[in-house]
Amino acid sequence: MAAAAARRSLRGIQALKTLPRIALTSGEPAGIGPEICLAVARAPFDCELVCLGDRELLGARSRQLGLRIALRDYTAEAPQPHVPGTLTVLHHPLAAPSVAGEVNVANARYVLGLLDRAIDGALKKEFAALVTAPVHKAVINDAGVEFRGHTEYLAARTDSPLPVMMLAAGPMRVALATTHLPLKNVSAALTTGLLCDTLAIIDRDLKRFGIRTPRIAVCGLNPHAGESGHLGDEEIWTIGPAIERMRERGLRVTGPIPADTAFVPAQLKQYDAVLAMYHDQGLPVIKHAAFERAVNVTLGLPIIRTSVDHGTALDIAGTGKADASSLGNAIRLALELTE
Repeated sequence: MAAAAARRSLRGIQALKTLPRIALTSGEPAGIGPEICLAVARAPFDCELVCLGDRELLGARSRQLGLRIALRDYTAEAPQPHVPGTLTVLHHPLAAPSVAGEVNVANARYVLGLLDRAIDGALKKEFAALVTAPVHKAVINDAGVEFRGHTEYLAARTDSPLPVMMLAAGPMRVALATTHLPLKNVSAALTTGLLCDTLAIIDRDLKRFGIRTPRIAVCGLNPHAGESGHLGDEEIWTIGPAIERMRERGLRVTGPIPADTAFVPAQLKQYDAVLAMYHDQGLPVIKHAAFERAVNVTLGLPIIRTSVDHGTALDIAGTGKADASSLGNAIRLALELTE
């Protein structure tokens, strides 16, 4: 009997060691990031969930909102499976005290420090995936650090030449050819080579979602996809050639499709993803359809990264009104992608 008990104990230890360890950055300390990390900790997840943030801040916010989440310290050498109502914390001290709803530029580098630690851990295989709570871009830029967003920062830190931003909500997936650019710069940024590379990344990474042969719809840039050149010619000289080239390589790509019809439900059923040409062409649609449920996924990286589909919501930070659904979905999708 003692031998049987020992074998059961050994199996338990082996199972524990195989649990994926997920890094969760708590984001802008004055926003809703810390509290949605605490709120989501009440749910069950089959992983080790490690929240990067200031332990005192998380404890204070937990008490303020009456969440009653028990905090425990992270130890890399000792696996700790997630237990609902408990949050494992990798402590990273704030640079200055933080008040919910009141950003402090002094904490900008604290936010980047959370990201850097999580990225380094993911690259070294300490973490199986990275999930991010929202950050405040303006505060980071005000601190003297050029920061266009998580997507670009992750790409630079992982030496990834072409990150692709995609939001997913169930079967609806919207990827972007360009991300955080002024609208006047989008046309010049679009090239046939860029679109070919982007489509190749989408096709490759969608297969990690279990889609054997992804079907991708490509939006036009101009109204009515350029109306045969009468409303713009990017579809003729840039987007169309990229589509043809990728078809020749065996990808199932359709377009250019006018953006105002690409998202009609009957059209969406025919595709596994839609490639929009710029940020506000594609994201308002999926956010309208599934706000606070959609997940932001960065394709084209050597690590797995998912995130929420919303911002820091300073106006409701510390009130208990924040919805943690998107963060919970981001953790679940990260776990699916680690399998």
